[in-house]
Amino acid sequence: MATEDGLYIILVEKIKQGALVLPTLPEVALKVRNAADVPEIKLGNMSDIIVQDPALSLGMIRIANSALLGSTIKVETVSQAVTRIGLRQVKSIATAMAVEQIFVSENEIVAFYLTKSWCKTIDIASVAISLMIIYLKENKHSPLTLDKLTLAALIHNIGVLPILTEAELHPDVFANPTFLQNAIIKLSGKIGGTITRAWELSDELTLLVESWNDLTVLPKEVHYIDFIRAGAIHHNLFKNTSTQEALLNSYLKKGILPELDYLQSEEFTAISKNVKSMFSCDI
Repeated sequence: MATEDGLYIILVEKIKQGALVLPTLPEVALKVRNAADVPEIKLGNMSDIIVQDPALSLGMIRIANSALLGSTIKVETVSQAVTRIGLRQVKSIATAMAVEQIFVSENEIVAFYLTKSWCKTIDIASVAISLMIIYLKENKHSPLTLDKLTLAALIHNIGVLPILTEAELHPDVFANPTFLQNAIIKLSGKIGGTITRAWELSDELTLLVESWNDLTVLPKEVHYIDFIRAGAIHHNLFKNTSTQEALLNSYLKKGILPELDYLQSEEFTAISKNVKSMFSCDI
């Protein structure tokens, strides 16, 4: 406990002093975000930026051909992918796709936890995105969008990165598996909010990152948090059975779940597996 408190004090103090080492988005993701904010930007110009990064290019093509956009006609080029996705969505999706590139470390223990965190993020995101696809089919006029949910789901646990970076800087003290697990649970939300502000993401996304696992925050209307929490329930992040039941019942009432046990159905499993294939996990 003392070690965890020590790390918390270090991190909070670094936040106050502006000295916390925050993860930065890859350069091409920043270029995409900046270009998307230019009113006169053309699809061709955006494609030229994206092709500079092979991983992002491949990710965009996978997204364009995925269940996210529901088209049966396959695209093969970045230009075709950007045209199908659209400029507004490209901004969020490029950020989401770039997040994977910052979950890296040279320390063996830290690298393991980074990979584990990324794979768990993909698990939760796949459920959240799948539910959103289903929800939007029945609620076509919803203000919620798939591209924002995709970004939200892939950054919801971004706060683990500075924790693990600090552990990498002080491996003898902090790079302990049991300690890291507890520290991540306790500290990641607050630090995640610091990252999203540094990345100049919306207040809505910052609130989500800070509070998705704070069950005192219960949105009355359908919210992105609901979809991410459904993913967390499905992958057993919320251990309390009564909490799981209460949340699932609320999602049934909100229309997020068509049936209470829908997440266990063959139909949902197939959709989620298809969505998960867009992402990579090497654990």
